[in-house]
Amino acid sequence: MRLLIPILALLFVSTVSAGDWMSWRGPGGDGAAAGAGYPLSWSADRNVVWKAPLAARGASTPVVSGDRIFLTGTQEGRNLVFCINRQGKEEWRAELGDAVPGKPGKDGTGANPSAVTDGQYVFSYFKSGDLGGFSADGKLLWSLNLQEKYGEDTLWWDLGTSPILTRNAVVVACMHSGPSYLAAFEKQTGKLLWLHKRELGAPEEAAQSYATPVVVPHQDFDELVVLGADHVTSHDGRTGQELWRLSGLNPTGHKYFRSIASAAVGEGIVVAPYARGNSLTAVRMGGRGDVTESHVIWSNEETSADVPTPAIHGGRVYVCRDTGETRGTVDCLDLQTGRVIWTGQLPKNRNTFRASPVVADGRVYLTRQDGTVFVVNAGGDSFELLAENSVADEHTVATPVFVDGSILLRTDAHLYLIADQ
Repeated sequence: MRLLIPILALLFVSTVSAGDWMSWRGPGGDGAAAGAGYPLSWSADRNVVWKAPLAARGASTPVVSGDRIFLTGTQEGRNLVFCINRQGKEEWRAELGDAVPGKPGKDGTGANPSAVTDGQYVFSYFKSGDLGGFSADGKLLWSLNLQEKYGEDTLWWDLGTSPILTRNAVVVACMHSGPSYLAAFEKQTGKLLWLHKRELGAPEEAAQSYATPVVVPHQDFDELVVLGADHVTSHDGRTGQELWRLSGLNPTGHKYFRSIASAAVGEGIVVAPYARGNSLTAVRMGGRGDVTESHVIWSNEETSADVPTPAIHGGRVYVCRDTGETRGTVDCLDLQTGRVIWTGQLPKNRNTFRASPVVADGRVYLTRQDGTVFVVNAGGDSFELLAENSVADEHTVATPVFVDGSILLRTDAHLYLIADQ
């Protein structure tokens, strides 16, 4: 670990607004946006406020605090963290170690994990294993390489998990074929606070997970919900200690059930997509120990997702299927019962969906690989496609961000700010 400046230099007031999007799944970690007034439709020459060229290649979702937008990417063999303001101008950029090429193809970049911020600090993590903490104005405070400290990454594909924040720590989940763990580091210094081994006996590739943990705040502590290696586990964010676990996601011991989509949490219920998009399981939180027999409230093998993480809002779960003949199918389920409220098919295309659905202003926004964004009515008892939008045929994996009535859309080539004008 390399500590670069004194902690006292960090004592400044953080500015955090209601419109912030500080981690990849938004204000509540559930894929739902705060506020209203988001645009329904746009095109290359309508409702694009600005577009900023991106020389650094990455698939991370932007995170936003106040006037600052933080992104990651790789350029000329180096990992980069950079900041663009809400007027589309770059404010700073910083390097964080040597980049490792991503895979597969256009979806893997070596910079797929999103940054995370609390308004005062910004944290980023890369396929190379480099983890770093920055001040909001771009000063590197500390850095370390998790692979050098705790073992080489054995994931078959690109690193996907993003760092998360508890009240006093940045936490990273490493789940692969080898020593797997959760590790928490002090925000200000990068000092290791705890490391919890997460060895669950999943076979071969099933031991590998690209999912991001979900932080569930309680009055006295933050609970961490983690999907991967054929289990959902819950942990005390203060110590990493396991609180409860759900098994049974891979009853036949399938060797290749790696998990990419993350769990979604809402109203005290965890929804876990698994089995390469072939199962969806809901478990009620609050148990202790093995809750497989006691806390599963419904399961569904007719709908799920392999890569996009479901969104939860208003007592409903929104799933975007991304595999096989049903890719582009959108399902709306009742969160408490798993009952399918409506289902519908988006226009067929050779491209699929990697970005996760976002619920904003009574609508569901779904982003295809070619940058096309579909807008579906989130309410009602039937599927209703409201709009199909494209600014350009530009590849994208990143989930759009919704802040203060505007949408940030990241593609391989640009960052767009979209708003009604």
